[in-house]
Amino acid sequence: MHMETARSVTPKDFFVWLGIVISLYGSVIALITLLFEYINRSFPDPLAGYADPYATGAHVSMAMLIVLVPMFFALMHVTQLAIRREPEKEFIWVRRWAVMLTLFLAAAVVAIDLIVLITTFLGGELTLRFLLKVAAVLLVGAGIFLHFLAVRWGYWIKHPKNAHLVAGSAILLTILMIVGGFSILGTPSDMRMRRIDSDKLSDLQGIQGQVVQHFQQKGALPASLDVLGDSISGYTVPSDPHTGRPYVYRVMSQHSFELCATFNREAPDTAGKGDYYAREMAYPSMGVEGNWRYTKGDTCFRRTIDPELYPPYPKPL
Repeated sequence: MHMETARSVTPKDFFVWLGIVISLYGSVIALITLLFEYINRSFPDPLAGYADPYATGAHVSMAMLIVLVPMFFALMHVTQLAIRREPEKEFIWVRRWAVMLTLFLAAAVVAIDLIVLITTFLGGELTLRFLLKVAAVLLVGAGIFLHFLAVRWGYWIKHPKNAHLVAGSAILLTILMIVGGFSILGTPSDMRMRRIDSDKLSDLQGIQGQVVQHFQQKGALPASLDVLGDSISGYTVPSDPHTGRPYVYRVMSQHSFELCATFNREAPDTAGKGDYYAREMAYPSMGVEGNWRYTKGDTCFRRTIDPELYPPYPKPL
């Protein structure tokens, strides 16, 4: 009787290999996504779209790597120990299917990603960006393919020290990727400060709209921000979410005024750091417009209302 029929698949065997497959595929997707994000931000392209200023996708990828990479190697270690105790487990169908499916998908992912990358390159993406992304896909795909080819041949079971060395190297690489991510994307503290700055900028934009509306209704700029509060419409003049202090508002002339705030970081420059094909899909909120650019510290925005563009409303009889 062949060994593969001598040992039935237990629920533990099935779910351990299911966990291996899920953690592996999730790790690969996260790794490639993160590498592409680093390449896009390190080599901006004027024809590319805006990058997410908060790097939400990159942070999700970093979290996936932190959880899934150790999980993958821990489960692989469990299966290797089980096979040493019961050699017939090397031939159970769930293991053979998982290995062959992974080998097939590794080759398919490399082929599909190369097609997409070549398409964007032919469409005008920077040559360096293209070459780095191709190298990243080939290295990741080849690494997964060779690793599971060794699993197919039983190499890691025969050489456990090499298996531990590979696992340690992969975890070290994951740590380096995450540390590199903080240097490119910013630390959690930086992200918090940027989100606070974004709230400040949104408050100033809202106040500007209220000032213009007041000018059109009253025919003059408000003497202070206090007069903008309206219990009927429900508008309340916001305060700095970080310090709780009111924003600075100054009337400079009959039609000019200034709005000032203290920002924690410089406005993020994300133009051209997104994907090449995402320019047409980029939202204006993904970047900071020129007339709202700010620097770290006190920044004032001077605005002049053109009465012809924003004429005061006619007084009722």
